[in-house]
Amino acid sequence: MEAVQAIAEPRRREILRLVWDDELCAGDIAERFEVTFGAVSQHLKVLRDAGLVTLRQEGRKRYYRADREAMGPMAAYLQSMWADKLDVLAELAEAAESTEAAERAEKSKGSGA
Repeated sequence: MEAVQAIAEPRRREILRLVWDDELCAGDIAERFEVTFGAVSQHLKVLRDAGLVTLRQEGRKRYYRADREAMGPMAAYLQSMWADKLDVLAELAEAAESTEAAERAEKSKGSGA
């Protein structure tokens, strides 16, 4: 499977985001999803086969980390996609805060305070 096809699946993108900066073992990754360990393991295999994650085995545990160099230009695209989502979230939070401040101001006008 090609790298682009591998990241087309939302859970695989989320797994990549989780292991972007930190190396995590398969169990820690699986705990963050509401699917079986086996399902997460299959996603990790696809990511590994596509060359998007590195695998390090220590004892019985397998640790995964995003392989940014192997991703080439896709690494920048994924980072910008996650940053854009954070920007949208920040804008929504600011809009909600502004709305609440306007409502508080309107209430204080109405109460004569």
